[in-house]
Amino acid sequence: MIQAAKNATKTIPIVMSGGSDPVEAGLVESLARPGGNVTGLTNLNRELGGKRLELFKEAVPKVARVAVLYGTASQGRVLDVKEVLPVAARALRLTIQPWEVRGTDDFERVFAALNKQRPDGLYPTGGTLMNANGKRIVGFAIKSRLPSMYVNRVFVDAGGLMYYGADLADSYRRVAYYVDRILKGAKPADLPVEQPTKFEFVINLKTVKQIGLTIPPEVLARANKLIK
Repeated sequence: MIQAAKNATKTIPIVMSGGSDPVEAGLVESLARPGGNVTGLTNLNRELGGKRLELFKEAVPKVARVAVLYGTASQGRVLDVKEVLPVAARALRLTIQPWEVRGTDDFERVFAALNKQRPDGLYPTGGTLMNANGKRIVGFAIKSRLPSMYVNRVFVDAGGLMYYGADLADSYRRVAYYVDRILKGAKPADLPVEQPTKFEFVINLKTVKQIGLTIPPEVLARANKLIK
């Protein structure tokens, strides 16, 4: 979405919220000096992959095989699945099972295959395709009684089991700061891109009960928010 906006204009200021690596994506020249008409916040999605797997393992100790859903449109997501997550998984003695989803019509095929293979956990990556089909993914995980970790808070609000990542409410407040600075004459090129400083770990207790899971009390105590 940010890339489309950047392609459409080189002069109108664009404030982004989220995204993994805006430098790699070509949105900015560097975090310290964006250099163009885009600035804002990055949410460190890729960097947090290992921490998500670690929390997943602690919350559901029996997890050994994690099915990772990813869309092929984003090279960043492909890199996450093929290179970043497997490194973190090995340290936790987890096996990553990548599942490529080519489009909205492909979910049923993947879900049917997952029902046969029966992994121990589900980890949908972010991106437009996953976000647009969030309710379907959450519904499948609940119906299959499959523990799941998400990279976007909205999945857990919709019934997903767990989220770990940037505190989105804090991020949105920082967006207002950028807009204010730009309206007062600052140039996006000169406003450094910020990385999140606040993170949240959210567990949906309704889903815990629904899928018949028991999460260790010490893990529940670490959650910033428990959805009841």
